[in-house]
Amino acid sequence: MTNGRRAAGIAAGVPWWLVLLVGLGAIALGTALADASYRVIFGAVARGFGVTIGVALASYAASLALGLLLGLARSSRLRPLREASTFYIELVRGLPMLVILYYIAFVGAPALAEVLNGLLAPLIRAGAVKAFQARDFSFATRAGLALTLGYAAFIAEIFRAGIESVDKGQVEAAHALGLSHSQTMLRVVLPQAVKNVLPALANEFVAIIKDSALVSVLGVQDITQIGKVYAASTFKFFETYNVVAFFYLCMTVSLSMLVRALERRLKRESAR
Repeated sequence: MTNGRRAAGIAAGVPWWLVLLVGLGAIALGTALADASYRVIFGAVARGFGVTIGVALASYAASLALGLLLGLARSSRLRPLREASTFYIELVRGLPMLVILYYIAFVGAPALAEVLNGLLAPLIRAGAVKAFQARDFSFATRAGLALTLGYAAFIAEIFRAGIESVDKGQVEAAHALGLSHSQTMLRVVLPQAVKNVLPALANEFVAIIKDSALVSVLGVQDITQIGKVYAASTFKFFETYNVVAFFYLCMTVSLSMLVRALERRLKRESAR
């Protein structure tokens, strides 16, 4: 009876939308296994899975680091740091991600090559290093840099909110104990701030996986690009984009469930 009640309780707690999504996924997977054309499409599109995950992970890790620095600058007592970080954040948040992607790919990469050539001019003239050109930066690298710069602005605001959520009394107590401002930030404020914003940071990873599809406009061979090329060559648009959607949904729904589990765990810990 106890096991039956426990199973019933778990079943009652499962959201209907998740049951529906899992059911649709099972139908899609069963159809793919039974249909030879779907199996071919799955195999073709799956080749871009590693690129999608790689670009998303690299961009997310870099945007976390840059976002943390920007968030700390946004919360700094030094006005120049606050103004500079706020300028960057407001500027980038006001631009569509696709525009940032194009700008970094076709404006930023050539400009970066010129800057590097200027800095390394003596070594280039001596023949120690080769002069940089825009084509030395792959489109996957440019796409990852664009996603990093774009998402760093949003993550910076998340970190700022987390820093400001820490009670000021704790900061004053740390100062009273003789801790410097930097020590207070590293040992008292940041650990609590990161814990408070973990679900929001995890949600940004879900968002960056979806926005990684934008790299296909640069010809990067991710899931979306391979699906687009395959559909254009075979005219199987319905089947191909079903598979593309299936891949993205598997990634994003799984991550969303992990985020929800993380939120519940943090709530239980804070209630103790």
